[in-house]
Parts: sequence; structure tokens; C-alpha cells
Amino acid sequence: MVDGANIVGLVLRLPVVLFALTIHEFMHAWTAYKCGDDTAYRMGRVTLNPLPHLDLIGTLCLLFAPIGWAKPVPIQPMNFRRPRRDDILVSGAGIAANFALGIACGLALRFAAAPLAGTGRLGALFLFLLYMGCFINFGLAVFNLLPVPPLDGSHILEHLLPRRLAARYALFRRKAAMALVGLIVANYFLSDALGFSPLGYPILCLVRLFAGADWA
Repeated sequence: MVDGANIVGLVLRLPVVLFALTIHEFMHAWTAYKCGDDTAYRMGRVTLNPLPHLDLIGTLCLLFAPIGWAKPVPIQPMNFRRPRRDDILVSGAGIAANFALGIACGLALRFAAAPLAGTGRLGALFLFLLYMGCFINFGLAVFNLLPVPPLDGSHILEHLLPRRLAARYALFRRKAAMALVGLIVANYFLSDALGFSPLGYPILCLVRLFAGADWA
């Protein structure tokens, strides 16, 4: 049942979700441009305007479910000056941006919680936005770091492997369309069996580390 509090929570989460997804894709596009590939630049993806980046279903999933996504940034690795290195940089740029935002929100939350504790609704709103910024950005960073196709971590792993293994892994990546779905389903059943979410646990650990135990 959707009540007023849930609706307000969704409205307040929306700008945090939009910014987290936008900065992730912007960093992919900007890094690719700096590495010599202007494909995303020519398609208007080197922008902090969220509209060119957002996928409607992926954004709704991040609002209502524990996962979400944006439109993939188009890249042409053959345009990179050093393809293996640059593809790692491009793949890792979005992850790094979300980690940085998560850390910034977490530290702000840790040091602002006590001073804002008695400031009423405005202070509570600010703390809520910081918490959501911390949780959502760490969630996107951890999720995309997983070496499961088509996530960014799979690109990073491919280029870190020796060339022979990388070629085999690249073949696996192209055929592993259902690997991510399998991971999400496995996490669901493991959560019931273990009493906690294996995918959610590292996110909570990061929130606890930077924001403090009271927030995780």
C-alpha cells in the first residue's frame, strides 16, 4: 500500500537517483572523450543534463528496487589511444565517481548529524538526502564493480587478464546475456537463506565505515 510518507520518500529520492546516475554516465562519456573517442561527445552524452542519460525503466527500478541503470554510453574502443588501458579508465570512471560521492555524503552525514539533530524538519531533510546520496552512490559503485556482464566490472576484468584468458572471457561476455539476471535471482534466494543480502552487505559496510554505525 502506497501512503503519503512513501510518496514523499520517493519524491525526495528522485533528485538523488537522477544525480547519481547522471554523474556515473557523464564520467564514462567525459573519460572516453579525453582518451580519444568522441562518439559519446557527438551524441550529447558529455553533459550533466540527466535527460540524455536516463533509461525510464532503470530509473524506476532504482527508485523502487535495489538495482537500477541508465542508458549505456556508446564508445568505440578502436578510437582510444591505448585501448586496453583506456577502456579500463572509461569503465572505472563512473564507479570512481559514485564511490567519491558516496564517501563525501557519508562523511558529511557523520559530521552533520549531531549539529542538525535539533534543527527540525529542514535538518532532517538534509540528513535524509545525505543518507540517500551515500547509500545510492555506494550501491551503484559496488553493483557496477561486479565482474558480471554487462556491468563495468566485466570490462575491467577482461583487460586485466592475460590476453589469452581475456579473449576467452570476452567470448563469455558476449554470450552471458542472462548472467546478471542469474546473479540477482541468486542474491534473492541467498538473502532468504542467510538472513542478509550478499550484494547489500558490502554497501552497508561502506555506509557504516564513512557515515557511522547509526546509519547502517
